[in-house]
Amino acid sequence: MQIFSAIVCLNISLLVISCDSFVEVELPKSQLTKTAVFKDYTTANAAMSDIFSKIRDKGVLTGTQFGVTNYLGNYADELTFYGSPTNSTLPFYNNTVLPSNSTVTLFWNNSYNQIYAANAVLEGLQESLLSTQEKAQLEGEALFVRGMLHFYLLQLFGDVPYITSTDYKANSITSRMPEQEVYKNIINDLSTSAGLLSATYSGTERVRPNAFAAKAMIARIYLYREDWENASKIATEIINNNSLYVFEDNPDKVFLKGSTETIWQFMPSVSGKNTDEGVLFTFVSGPPSLIALSPSLINSFALNDLRKTRWTTAITNASSTWYYASKYKESKVSAASKEYSIVLRLTEQYLIRAEARAQLKNYSGAKEDLNKIRKRAGLNDTTANTKEEILDVIIDERRKELFTEYGHRFFDLKRTDKLDAVLSPIKPGWNTTDRLLPIPESEFIVNPNLGSQNPG
Repeated sequence: MQIFSAIVCLNISLLVISCDSFVEVELPKSQLTKTAVFKDYTTANAAMSDIFSKIRDKGVLTGTQFGVTNYLGNYADELTFYGSPTNSTLPFYNNTVLPSNSTVTLFWNNSYNQIYAANAVLEGLQESLLSTQEKAQLEGEALFVRGMLHFYLLQLFGDVPYITSTDYKANSITSRMPEQEVYKNIINDLSTSAGLLSATYSGTERVRPNAFAAKAMIARIYLYREDWENASKIATEIINNNSLYVFEDNPDKVFLKGSTETIWQFMPSVSGKNTDEGVLFTFVSGPPSLIALSPSLINSFALNDLRKTRWTTAITNASSTWYYASKYKESKVSAASKEYSIVLRLTEQYLIRAEARAQLKNYSGAKEDLNKIRKRAGLNDTTANTKEEILDVIIDERRKELFTEYGHRFFDLKRTDKLDAVLSPIKPGWNTTDRLLPIPESEFIVNPNLGSQNPG
């Protein structure tokens, strides 16, 4: 019987190992079983904390080389690649991303693993013994994660499955959902999340999302969907919450862990560590070992723009000069962590509202929001007057304000149909179809119901 049991266990293990699709994943290490975890708030909260840790360390939002900040910065016009020919960044910089690309597979699998974990929390809460308030917090956070990660999957891959359970059989035959249906589900999840989460933070450092973090994502989605009224309305609600969020007039304070602009951020994995972005971008001599800011981005700043002088750093040798992103100043361990990776911040809401106002022909309101940001950068008020001029300034301001922050530049060019015009002259072989990444080829083997590959 012992030999028989060992053989059965081995066969099951091999079966599990052989199926590496997102539909068959392990629970985070901090989760025991659903029954055990959700008897106690401490273990349930630890399970949710583990999901946020995974997103910070391995997800599309990681500040390491393996997140969208680096890859999409190279895919667009923010970064220039200097690394080894074998580095995983090169296919993005060279515009040669194939369905077999390991990074594409990681984007897909890590995101769906984290969505699976969020669904496990949601299912566990249904039969939990936690208080109403504790359940609301954890459910709101899990829905926030599910909606947010599907948003990034949608931007990267287009039509994608929207996974709402841990049912292996159902997930293994799921189909890709049309973009508008995905958006609808994302908004439903985030809206429910905003209703469940408190307006205040569960701690002092804004590392767990509150209701306004969910609303900040909703405002962005309404902008992407060109729902100008709702985008402006929700951004205004966040901006007007002066008890929590205050626009920071000093550019040197925007990316500190205690910034009054921060809506949601990642705490470093250990005390004294600072951001992965600080490590990724900083170099002390040229040429860079991996990446630098692109000349076109650097040249887009006016000479007196404080974002160039405060948020970028020049490194010079005898013949050349390179710049790296220095929004985060700390690249080494310090006595106490000084900087956290800021995912959502108030300035984006001003830019969302400015664009929505311009589209609604509220030009004075749009310019008021723009000029607030320009003033912090040491610039004069914009001279744009027509709708087209104002919208052009907004996209330009978004480029210089949100550079190297989670793929904003690529997504902005994509949603405004400017990808071809901007990237074709500088990216050999750029095609319109490159607006979407390929679905990992391994997923079609596991699940034929995913349909056909993305065009191109």
